[in-house]
Amino acid sequence: MAVEVELSPSRADEAAQSLRKACATIDAGERGETVKKVVVTATGYGYERDDGISVVPITALGP
Repeated sequence: MAVEVELSPSRADEAAQSLRKACATIDAGERGETVKKVVVTATGYGYERDDGISVVPITALGP
């Protein structure tokens, strides 16, 4: 799992791009493919982008 934290929900696209770049540097042969990519935001609502990256508010991660 790869996680990027971006406190501003309006910058989720930029965070997703950064996350894709970071995952591209990982040697999949040695570490395996990234199972899930997640951008955590401070507020907003959760959704899955067309590229498969999930955008999740931090409030959804706790009770």
